[in-house]
Amino acid sequence: MHLDLTPEALLAQLGYTKTEQTLKQINDIIENTEGFDKFSQHLPSFNDALAVEKGFIAMSNSKDHLKIKCDEDISADNLSAFTNLVKHWADKYKLKLEQVANKNTYYIIGQQ
Repeated sequence: MHLDLTPEALLAQLGYTKTEQTLKQINDIIENTEGFDKFSQHLPSFNDALAVEKGFIAMSNSKDHLKIKCDEDISADNLSAFTNLVKHWADKYKLKLEQVANKNTYYIIGQQ
């Protein structure tokens, strides 16, 4: 079953309030992300899975891309699980990610 997420629904799923600015930002991200419609319906469940490892999907303020980010746990036990989850998801949906140097942050560039 294939579900199309509207920009408004995606904002709500990611925890954003719908404003003129956030709607413009999510539309810019959708336009700038190759193959967005082919994986977008999986973003809410992926965001839920990330939450277990203190991770989340957010809109970037510096690039027109979504980012996958992890809040580092003091014990750091969640980092390897977070990284494995991100890599598995990227492989499954054939996504190109760009990791931010020395951070647990990845930009979703688009499908390969």
